[in-house]
Amino acid sequence: MAKNLYIAPTSLNSGLTSVCLGLLRALERVGVSVGFYKPFSQSVHEGEAHHNRGEDTSVAFVRARSHLEPPEPMGLKTAQNLLNTGKANQLLETIVGEYQKVARTVDVVIIEGLVPDRSEAYIARLNVEVARNLGSEVVLVSTPGQTDPKTLDEELDFYARLFSSPSDPEVIGVVLNKVGEPDESEFTPRVNSRASDETVDYGKACKVFSEGRYRLLAVIPWQPELLASRVSDIVREMDSEVLHEGEMHTRRVQKVTVSARTIRNMVDTLKPGTLMVTPGDREDIIVTTAVAALNGVPLAGIMLTGGLMPDDRVVDLCRRALETGLPVMRAETNTYETAHRLANLSPAIPVDDPDRIEKAMEAVATRIDAEWLREHLKVERQSRLSPPAFRYLLSERARAAAKRIVLPEGNEPRTVQAAIICHQRELAHCIMLGDRNDIANVARSQGLELPDDMEVIDPAEVRKDYIAPMVKLRQHKGLAPDMAEAMLEDNVVLGTMMVAEDKADGLVSGAVHTTANTVRPAMQLIKTHDHAKVVSSVFFMLLPQQVVVYGDCAINPDPNAEELADIAIQSAGSAEAFGIEPVVAMISYSTGESGSGKDVEKVREATRIARERRPDLLIDGPLQYDAAAIESVAKSKAPNSKVAGKATVFIFPDLNTGNTTYKAVQRSANVVSIGPMLQGLRKPVNDLSRGALVEDIVFTIALTAVQAKQVEDAGLI
Repeated sequence: MAKNLYIAPTSLNSGLTSVCLGLLRALERVGVSVGFYKPFSQSVHEGEAHHNRGEDTSVAFVRARSHLEPPEPMGLKTAQNLLNTGKANQLLETIVGEYQKVARTVDVVIIEGLVPDRSEAYIARLNVEVARNLGSEVVLVSTPGQTDPKTLDEELDFYARLFSSPSDPEVIGVVLNKVGEPDESEFTPRVNSRASDETVDYGKACKVFSEGRYRLLAVIPWQPELLASRVSDIVREMDSEVLHEGEMHTRRVQKVTVSARTIRNMVDTLKPGTLMVTPGDREDIIVTTAVAALNGVPLAGIMLTGGLMPDDRVVDLCRRALETGLPVMRAETNTYETAHRLANLSPAIPVDDPDRIEKAMEAVATRIDAEWLREHLKVERQSRLSPPAFRYLLSERARAAAKRIVLPEGNEPRTVQAAIICHQRELAHCIMLGDRNDIANVARSQGLELPDDMEVIDPAEVRKDYIAPMVKLRQHKGLAPDMAEAMLEDNVVLGTMMVAEDKADGLVSGAVHTTANTVRPAMQLIKTHDHAKVVSSVFFMLLPQQVVVYGDCAINPDPNAEELADIAIQSAGSAEAFGIEPVVAMISYSTGESGSGKDVEKVREATRIARERRPDLLIDGPLQYDAAAIESVAKSKAPNSKVAGKATVFIFPDLNTGNTTYKAVQRSANVVSIGPMLQGLRKPVNDLSRGALVEDIVFTIALTAVQAKQVEDAGLI
């Protein structure tokens, strides 16, 4: 029977939805099968319904960011009508019935409670009644704000007592959210504020925690960057006129600056992510902002106030700046009123903003003590690795590996961002190739600072050190020193030589280079390890409920049976290195002995060779994809197979089949894929898609670090 946690806030602006979603993510990461249920729909922020078009925010977010399909919550007015007409039992029966739909298939259900409202006294009691009838344990969510520890103790005690009679549910823990949040100001946009410098150790300062009455499950700091709306969200909420759309759907407002100053006094405000608010007739400020945009500063946009417009000649002068993607809007209200409205925008996250949802979930998930909760609830880990669990495990293993990863595309903007993120999260020691000043300028143009201890190597200063080693590696091909020197002008070749000479543990490239540019030097200079017949690749496919491995979808056009067996064994090792229990299916258009022909025979022979080489692995084939993946199909097509219906590693017979299948699954099912990850090399080199997102590059660097550790531990170097 599923257990559940009822998440009850103690105040209106506690960030309840973010905490519930982050808790769900945190439990998934430690291998808990978890569901989500919200009994009642409640809109607590002005503008929330406008942002989310009447949808319930929490349910929409869960559907958007997971495989779960929680039921639609009951409207709060409907619940109130049932209570007012003496139908409380009917109300609770409905709630229990909807909850059971969620609880059938999971081990733990996260239940989002109601936000307290002084004008609606019944809400607090409704929280208690629902929690009691669902047999919940309760987690309180509180925002300390400027509250001292003694007052916070009293507040938590008060709310805990609501749930504390002998027959009522027990409060087991507390999440402190938005810690360090500054006082609200009517005219200061929240995104401009900074967290309080004073830090309080609530675990020691509050008796409810120090005496062990409740577990302090998380202390989540207030982070103004989580309030960074897209420019289009502000336009929608303020109903502003769009004069130039630009990149308003992707640019975010990190800071709002109201400017009516002279040029020299406003220059320092022109930072990435700044929304400039100025009267429409201040043409000097408009031109200065345009100059900043032309210099590569990605401003959020310009908001012209007072219903005013600059002269057409000034607009023509700024037209090149508009081509950089700079959004321009106009408000009919004066500057004072516009600033007031910007300071009071809804903090609600729109349903169509997955990046901001993801950041909010991560901000909570990374700080929740999920292991304690799992132990407290006595829940076993899932045998299948879910996507959040995979990403978490990948990050943890990358940190533990502590490897040096060289990035030849050192001044490519996405790569710079990814390297800084990896540095901050300690996922790898990134070595960037390029001029330090150039890379620092790229970072600054994106609102980032290149850390002083980030390793940057100027290729011009070290290139000569690798000429002789490269000649030695390629002497059998007649490589001359002058040819080696010319080849080393390519930073990918230089980075590959650094890996070959043990100056780095792995390499990631491909954001601006082709796959051939990345892979060819690796095969020539690093070469395959002694146990590999071929270099191959795998993709990690983050399916809704588990992560599986596809190989080979990127390198070998038509491997023979022996090569295919080698790809299967390599792929099983890659799966195991990343916490996926390898159950290997050799895919064909025929299952078992039912089919014949050259292609089927190749898969059958590859299966035999793989089993012979690795009798410890679960390998079966030929299997059709549906027989390998779906248990019900497996029962009819391959009832005696230990792999069918349970496969986690899918080996395709050729590149045409593998690449087509991975693309079809990725695009049709909207599945995230990580890869291709190359395997079989003495040291890891991995290729990026040229359309890779920053997050893709971060995960690829982490993958490469874990691979480097795997290669080292296996003694393959």
